[in-house]
Amino acid sequence: MRKHIGGSLLILAVGGLISVGSASAQTATPAPGAGPGSFDPGHPRVNQVNHREGRQQDRIANGIKDGQLTPAEASRLEKGESRIQNQEKRDMKAHNGHLTKAEQNKLNREENRESRHIYHDRHN
Repeated sequence: MRKHIGGSLLILAVGGLISVGSASAQTATPAPGAGPGSFDPGHPRVNQVNHREGRQQDRIANGIKDGQLTPAEASRLEKGESRIQNQEKRDMKAHNGHLTKAEQNKLNREENRESRHIYHDRHN
């Protein structure tokens, strides 16, 4: 019984991290000359990366909800997503809230790798 409660609490904690990460990835604060972490409707590279990060977060959340991901797997996947989001923030900070095409490509390659990890963990 105690083990079941501990596992449930861990799943809730990871779920909370997912929702916070997803919300921060999709924060909609339009502003002229958008800054790091902000949504810029006029900048398709930032929007594309943020949209993709949101979909990845949803896949992780669904894996937890369906029982396809263990708490340890979900935590590892969340750390990977967090690393990518932090890289995006650093890149955007360097270019006044925008991403270069090369930075977008690099982030997409990292998201591809993370996507494969999500698929593998959910299906094994």
